[in-house]
Amino acid sequence: MELRRLRYLCAVADEGHLTRAAERLGIRASSLSQQIIALERELDATLFVRTQSGMTPTAAALALLPHARRILEEAELGARAVRDTVGRPLRVGVTPGAPPAMLPVLYAKAVEVDDLSAARQLELLRRGALDAGLLALPEDVDGLRVVVVSERALGVLVSDVHSLARLGEVGWDDLTGMDLLLYERKLAPGYHDALLADCAAAGWRPVRVRTGPPRRSLFVAELRQGDVAALRPREEAADGLRWLPLREAPVVRHALVWDPAHESSDRIASLV
Repeated sequence: MELRRLRYLCAVADEGHLTRAAERLGIRASSLSQQIIALERELDATLFVRTQSGMTPTAAALALLPHARRILEEAELGARAVRDTVGRPLRVGVTPGAPPAMLPVLYAKAVEVDDLSAARQLELLRRGALDAGLLALPEDVDGLRVVVVSERALGVLVSDVHSLARLGEVGWDDLTGMDLLLYERKLAPGYHDALLADCAAAGWRPVRVRTGPPRRSLFVAELRQGDVAALRPREEAADGLRWLPLREAPVVRHALVWDPAHESSDRIASLV
């Protein structure tokens, strides 16, 4: 089995959706589908049940996934061991929604940037397969060094045809009766729970918490469906959306985290 196909298998299983997985991998959905079909033929087993709502792993896929993840991680550790002998670049995980100002800093210092959820970053950090992570707090960062690099007030992101879009700013009461669009809890459970707690403390309980995809283009599409809002830091709103300041808004803090015992701890610290 090719490493590439195992990586594709994991991506589809993680996202639960072919298009989202293809976007994460940076390939066409049709190409990804062909590679999954090729892997199924190689194994003579169906790996996913395909429905209009997504891709559900079969028992065969669930049996293969832990082995696939171990193989991919061992391959990465092997590559890392080789890079260590030639002054390799640092590998840093970055979550969707990370402060944009940090990315040019990382690229300027020749860092390898991987788009990873907070949960995945922490898993890889503790396995030694990632040098550092850039994620939103709070998360379970016990034993790791934590340096806050950004603090940004949250605002409200809505469709530009939503009734709130005509306002200059909004308060919590303006959100009454609305749904909240938020990513799956498993991707960043600490921040997910903290955000809902902030909403409750401010007196807003969404009618429903909709699970939305973390990838920007798909998240945008979800916001155009019905009476729904997202809570995000100030950002350049995509076409069809409007970002509004929120009175008495909570703050999201992003931090660079890493193992203080890392052999390149001083290099990582120099990134911030």
